[in-house]
Amino acid sequence: MTDEKTPAWLHGHAHEPNPEPPTADPSIILRRPDGSEVFITPEDLQRLPQCEVADCYIVSTGHGTSGPFCFTGPRLSDVLQAHLVGQGWSYVDVVSADGFGNRVTADELRASTRRPILLAIARDGQPLQRAQGLVRLIVPDERDDALRQVKWVARLDVH
Repeated sequence: MTDEKTPAWLHGHAHEPNPEPPTADPSIILRRPDGSEVFITPEDLQRLPQCEVADCYIVSTGHGTSGPFCFTGPRLSDVLQAHLVGQGWSYVDVVSADGFGNRVTADELRASTRRPILLAIARDGQPLQRAQGLVRLIVPDERDDALRQVKWVARLDVH
């Protein structure tokens, strides 16, 4: 059973592959638990400590698996720490400009130290282009059919 606040994508809806960026705007809105918002740009993400995670695969709905790739970007935990100013939280919904999303819990982020969850901005040493997602959530140990990979990240809704 769902309620008004539960996103439909959390319940396993089918996600159609989207070959074109839904918008040209690359900014990300981070909504804090207190309701305040901050805008984050890809340049802001470049200023945070960068992490490389090798042997990642893109498991794409309807297009099979590609890779392995080496993704680079800040850890999602570092992005949240930089912008939450000590506010407590239990999960973050990472939502694409096309409405697809993924929920990542605080416990999951704490546990992903060896292969951390990233907001990737580069693949194999090259900046991601808009058509590749520009800013892409990478969950390195994902094994499902693209249910955790969010490209064109547009919102981080922290709860």
